[in-house]
Amino acid sequence: MFRMLLAALALCFTATPAAAGVTITFWSHEFGSSFPHAFFTLRGAPDAGGLPVEANIGFTAKAVTPALLMGSVPGKLDIVKPTYVEGSDAQFSVVLTDAQYARILALIAGWDDRLGDGRYNLGKRNCIHFVKEAARIAGLSMLDHPKLMKRPRSYLLAVREANAGRITVIGLDGDKWKAALPAVAATAPVPLVLVMSPPPLPRGSGGMATFIKS
Repeated sequence: MFRMLLAALALCFTATPAAAGVTITFWSHEFGSSFPHAFFTLRGAPDAGGLPVEANIGFTAKAVTPALLMGSVPGKLDIVKPTYVEGSDAQFSVVLTDAQYARILALIAGWDDRLGDGRYNLGKRNCIHFVKEAARIAGLSMLDHPKLMKRPRSYLLAVREANAGRITVIGLDGDKWKAALPAVAATAPVPLVLVMSPPPLPRGSGGMATFIKS
């Protein structure tokens, strides 16, 4: 159900110190209790003000069946538990401009199975293709690595190497990265809704979907 998806779309929303932009961090997860995976996190608040965000977003197939090998199947946004993030590897991060952040949120809406195109294709539209588009929006280049599009860690390491100087290299286990983050002042849990009509954006920034408290 769509409402159940919205309830899981963010880890939490918290109050943060003075806005310094939203940081997007790119992650890989190797074999373990699940398949290899690539995803990104968003953390911070827009420079222009507004609600802070702390969320993880990925893209995956709705079901793991032999149909994955045949072509396109239904896909969905993938919001994982904090323990999954802690067991993953933070590879690198980029501080987004407000316009880039708006485009990232539009990307998320565009890949949602209810709001946009939720098709998953193992060879043409998987989790790596999703983070590739996020990296493009973040201003990174040298993103085309056809032989690595089923290898999340190898793909992100290739992008990291190609964009030295544009990114902040992390290269830490998720639990260590989380421990190194500055403290965040928590707020009481509140319901979350997905809003498709936020304040006007800079011309050319595209549509925007954002998560707010209600």
